[in-house]
Amino acid sequence: MNTNEIIKEIKRLSIPKRIYVIEKTVHSIRKNENLNQMKKAADALSIDYKSNNELTAFSTIDFEDFYETR
Repeated sequence: MNTNEIIKEIKRLSIPKRIYVIEKTVHSIRKNENLNQMKKAADALSIDYKSNNELTAFSTIDFEDFYETR
């Protein structure tokens, strides 16, 4: 289905259903954009997290047993 066909089908819907379609579409676009931004941020920082000793200091104890004291 191409864009023109989709628009024609949407025009056949009642106004509340059109609004619903628009809201869902905008929500989907925002969600995808947020995920893309988070992925770009994670990619940009991945080198720092792999090599910066201040960011990885506690990873040396990842495999040690942890006991809570009270």
